[in-house]
Amino acid sequence: MNVSVIVPVYNEERTVAVLLKRVLAAGLNLKEIVVIDDGSTDSTRDKVSELAATEPRIRLLPQRQNSGKGAALHAGFAAATGDIVVVQDADLEYDPAELPRLMIPLENGVADAVFGSRFIGGDAHRVHLFWHMVGNQVLTLLSNMCTNLNLTDMECCYKAFRREVIQSIKLEEKRFGFEPEVTAKIAKKKVRVYEVGVSYFGRTYAEGKKIGWKDGFRALYCIAIYSFFK
Repeated sequence: MNVSVIVPVYNEERTVAVLLKRVLAAGLNLKEIVVIDDGSTDSTRDKVSELAATEPRIRLLPQRQNSGKGAALHAGFAAATGDIVVVQDADLEYDPAELPRLMIPLENGVADAVFGSRFIGGDAHRVHLFWHMVGNQVLTLLSNMCTNLNLTDMECCYKAFRREVIQSIKLEEKRFGFEPEVTAKIAKKKVRVYEVGVSYFGRTYAEGKKIGWKDGFRALYCIAIYSFFK
């Protein structure tokens, strides 16, 4: 099975080239890397274009303005052509070398969606941001209560899907509400969901972390609205 790696990116000029090279070296049966530049105002787009000029598997989808991670993912999922579609952030918090591990349940035909988890294994984990961990666990618990899944890390970036599954879902959230929305809608489809432990090299806000407390409140709204009303 070949793989489309979807990379939403916004102002990541320091990391995007390194990230793309690591994806290329990850040992995947890689069909394409779809990079959605979400209206970056730095040199991110130029750095992706330089690599794309020498590597035909890199596809750049520039967006006119910054609309959020969810909006970028909508465009990436629609453009994907691989058998498996997986989300990869551009900030190096997640190691692309672990992507083949995420593919195994899909390639073995036992899963339709695979979620990464920073709490059930993997290797190195940066120890910081206690209240982010608490908030994550609360949101995951509430999501599980609404979806009847038993995930340990609903907010994890790493999510992989059979292409026909993710392309059959109408997604609406434009920012970080994507995570609880896609989880609720995957649960409603009654597909087979697996979880795989991954490492995590988290950034501080000074280092460029973008998610904030407002996104936590939006996640609560998304858990409720997409589990029970949409």
